[in-house]
Amino acid sequence: MKLLKDLFLEELADIYDAEQRIVKALPKLAQGATCTKLKDAFLAHLKESEGHVTKLERVFELFGETAKGKTCEATVGLLKEGDQLAADFKGSAAINAALISAAQRVEHYEMAAYGTLHEWAGLLGHPEAAGILKTILHEERAANETLKTLARAKYNEEALHEPWSKESEARKAESLREDRASSLV
Repeated sequence: MKLLKDLFLEELADIYDAEQRIVKALPKLAQGATCTKLKDAFLAHLKESEGHVTKLERVFELFGETAKGKTCEATVGLLKEGDQLAADFKGSAAINAALISAAQRVEHYEMAAYGTLHEWAGLLGHPEAAGILKTILHEERAANETLKTLARAKYNEEALHEPWSKESEARKAESLREDRASSLV
């Protein structure tokens, strides 16, 4: 008969695999982004995700287990869809919007997983593990908020109309310089 602890460990193995896959995917997302702030957000979250792997290893230890992954089919699918979206919009004005969309889908999956694991760790009487999982959950929520902010940003408006080109990039850079100059006046 399987108990909540068994389910917890199964889901922990699932998110452990997911984080390892995300660590491999984030550099590709950063490379595909044409917006410096988006690149920086992906690279910052890469460092967090590397830390999540280490933190999950600690949670396994707290439960007397060796860290091991179980293929996270949801993450495999989300990353595959994200790769396809990035390929479909590569070179277009909407590439950053496509990358944000793909990344937010992964963030939402992670938030759901960590929210549940946090609650279960508490129910199972492991406050330290619950605290670690809550910390990761907060970091995932913050990453999602960053992506939401970038999705709404003025420089993402080019995805509405303008085809991407070196000329449009030059106009965008000039517009940003003008915005900064006018805000100083």
